[in-house]
Amino acid sequence: MTALPAAPGPMSCDYRPTYRSTRLPVFARNLVATSHPLAAQAGLRMLAAGGNAVDAAVAAAAVMTIVEPCSNGLGSDAFCILWDGRRLHGLNASGRAPRAWTPDYFRRKHGADAKAPPVRGWDAVTVPGAVASWVALSERFGRLPFADLLAPAAEVAERGYAVPVVVAEKWLAASKVEALVAQPGFAEVFLPRGRPPAVGERFAMPGAAKALRAIGATLGAAYYGGEIAEAAAGHARAHGGAITVEDFAAYRPEWVEPISTAYRGHRLHEIPPNGQGLAALIAAGILRHFDMAALPIDGVASQHLQIEAMKLAFADVYLYVAEPASMEITPEQLLDDAYLAARARLIDPRRAQDFGAGNPVKGGTIYLTAADERGMMVSFIQSNYMGFGSGVVLPEWGLSMQNRGHAFSLDAASPNLVAPGKRPFHTIIPAFLSDADGAPRMSFGVMGANMQPQGHLQTLVRMVDHRQDPQTACDAPRWRYNAGLEINVEAHMDPATVQGLAALGHRMEVIQDSYQDFGAGQFIWRLGDPAVEGYVAASDPRRDGLVAGF
Repeated sequence: MTALPAAPGPMSCDYRPTYRSTRLPVFARNLVATSHPLAAQAGLRMLAAGGNAVDAAVAAAAVMTIVEPCSNGLGSDAFCILWDGRRLHGLNASGRAPRAWTPDYFRRKHGADAKAPPVRGWDAVTVPGAVASWVALSERFGRLPFADLLAPAAEVAERGYAVPVVVAEKWLAASKVEALVAQPGFAEVFLPRGRPPAVGERFAMPGAAKALRAIGATLGAAYYGGEIAEAAAGHARAHGGAITVEDFAAYRPEWVEPISTAYRGHRLHEIPPNGQGLAALIAAGILRHFDMAALPIDGVASQHLQIEAMKLAFADVYLYVAEPASMEITPEQLLDDAYLAARARLIDPRRAQDFGAGNPVKGGTIYLTAADERGMMVSFIQSNYMGFGSGVVLPEWGLSMQNRGHAFSLDAASPNLVAPGKRPFHTIIPAFLSDADGAPRMSFGVMGANMQPQGHLQTLVRMVDHRQDPQTACDAPRWRYNAGLEINVEAHMDPATVQGLAALGHRMEVIQDSYQDFGAGQFIWRLGDPAVEGYVAASDPRRDGLVAGF
């Protein structure tokens, strides 16, 4: 008998991109834009089965927990802005602190000089909100059975998938972080061969498949108070954590009213605090006071004004923004026209500055978007926060837990001081753009820590002030403000612009890594009647994703 040839392994080649790829925008009446093709296809399956954009978004989000585990998982948090065909809705599914968390709890365990909860381990984990967001969205706006939405993700988790290029790079980097690899369950799940998977190598999460089916069958009850919650609480007890079944069972996401600001005949909408969406609104409000369209789009003057506006916005947000009940300054005060005009006057077009917060009048995340021909548009984001989150993994359930608790402060003077049941300051933010009269225009987001409001601002200026199409605006080189006068810029930014910014006093660092440093976006722009003209959409080449539609 002739022996069968050995099964082929991953393609043996160099997957590093040699040339900069230029993508073209996608036009369709039903669209899903994600950072992984399998997630986009899961969304299309729901639309083809008679579902709507919410069904598509939930199915895509569930798949993303499997195919991009460096950025998110079943232990993520989430936010959403949704146009239901008549009005906007916001959903805050960020997790709350366990009831045992107080400043004294952390000082006793981690030292009297601790400034914040730890980066890794169970003491970094708040109650995850992403799964609850899927249930809430499906129950209120979905058309298909909830279990059907999670079926594609369970299939991918069980059968496995070939690991893509960008995710493999981040997986490899994470495998070298000792504090991460040492966390319970991490190596068992994410280093299955004693190493991270190579590009094109199959990876499966059978535990996650089991969890997804249990979540689907119980409308999330298995996760919030049922067998999954019990397993998580038991795992926490065994490894020094304080989270309990009762903490899981008490969790509810919150429907909120998005906040907004006017910009050139449009309105930019963001989720209100505890998130950093306010930073994008402040920066846009400051730029209203400059004629951005008159400046060369990629020139020094335009980029300088945007950078300085972003600095001013972050100065306020980092000082004032926390859980709303803990804030002494309201979003309305920070978005006051007179206040923003005064902040705009601080910008010197001839030099870079290090701004402090103002004094208002007292009074490595995934992003996806979906839209359907009935007019529903969904802007959705979920994240484990830092790469692979807390590092804590429950192998039998495929749960990788976020580390959002690290974003709390132990400073008694901070509005972000940790407290039982409190939500920390959050970086992940979906965005939405409407016309001045409230008609929907674009569902979009740019993932990547504090790059998110910066990406919102840069792409907004390109599309609104300079009429660039979404894909071109997405492809364009970006900068990222860090702190003080420090700016990172992408390697393909015009050298003359880089030199010009440096001459103004910006401390420039040109870097190649775009995964978190410069974010990655998904965009769906409404062209007219969705059933007739449809939409145009874009997906960021800095990730492994695409736009899929029909």
